[in-house]
Amino acid sequence: MKTKGKVFLILLCFLILIIAAGFLYCYSQISPVKPLDISSEETVRFEVPMGTSTFKIAQDLQEKGLIKNSKFFYYFVRYPKLINVIFPDEQIPESIVLKSGIYHLNYGMNYGELVNALSSGQQEYIKLAIPEGKTISQIGKILEDNNICKQDDFKAVCYSPKILNKYNIAGESAEGFLFPETYFFTLGMTAQDAAEIMIETFFEKIKSIEGLSEKTPQELYNIVILASIVEREYRVADEAPLIASVFTNRLKQNIGLYSCATIVYIITEIQGRPHPDRVLLEDTKIDSPYNTYKWAGLTPGPISNPGLVALSAAANPPKTNYYFFQVVDSQEGRHVFTSTFDEHKASHNLSTKK
Repeated sequence: MKTKGKVFLILLCFLILIIAAGFLYCYSQISPVKPLDISSEETVRFEVPMGTSTFKIAQDLQEKGLIKNSKFFYYFVRYPKLINVIFPDEQIPESIVLKSGIYHLNYGMNYGELVNALSSGQQEYIKLAIPEGKTISQIGKILEDNNICKQDDFKAVCYSPKILNKYNIAGESAEGFLFPETYFFTLGMTAQDAAEIMIETFFEKIKSIEGLSEKTPQELYNIVILASIVEREYRVADEAPLIASVFTNRLKQNIGLYSCATIVYIITEIQGRPHPDRVLLEDTKIDSPYNTYKWAGLTPGPISNPGLVALSAAANPPKTNYYFFQVVDSQEGRHVFTSTFDEHKASHNLSTKK
């Protein structure tokens, strides 16, 4: 009996040692890679693409050196109660869903902190300013240069009938409806997401312009076309309404707008040539429906994406007798406005013709 008791005691001790060793091994595998250093700002950028499985996320965490054992992490995510037992300070939901996003993690995070972070769906935002007066292709290049989406994908979305129908845009593209603003985009977001953010911002912003939101799609489109030309013509904000009034008066009289901005649009966007230093006489003879020197009326579509100043001016142009304007201060961008051609010729002595 004494021998059996000794054997039992030895086996019991051995079993306890195995359990202790197993516990210590497990604890070592689930403990943070490094001790938490509150003063350290060292982080690891960790991206979870859309549709990534939990197992793949666990593998990526291990490859990044953020955890020691991917299998342990995987099973802890599958069975959240284990995390609650070992890390009681972390409030872990009964069901864990790791979300796509871009995270900034550190080596001192335990499983509970990692799970909470990866369940938040937080994003790394890129602050990006889209200036007034840019075109679809120019905006697309800005997006591509900043790793948001491909320029060609963005252009395809902006010409998509699906998008145009969704927002009741009367034209053949979303040109003019991509509101110039400072945006917070995310790396790798879809071209459609980027375009829709800008289009929805446009419709939200025009609510501040009296009567504009109540226009029919075609009425709004015509105003946007006019605003897109005004946008490319004015440099001083208080002159935008006067420029809009000149164009409005010419439209009423079926006189060509004679806008150099439309010629630049033809050269750069339609013909794909470099931006000219100045518009030449021969350029005004280009055969294009966008040539406002050859044809009266509005261009077939917007030539840029205007901001609120140009949109407000085009929506509510002041009543004037002006039919002409030209630069009098090229450095400041100021114009002189005149009512007759004789006055326009006389003002030429004070200015450089546009």
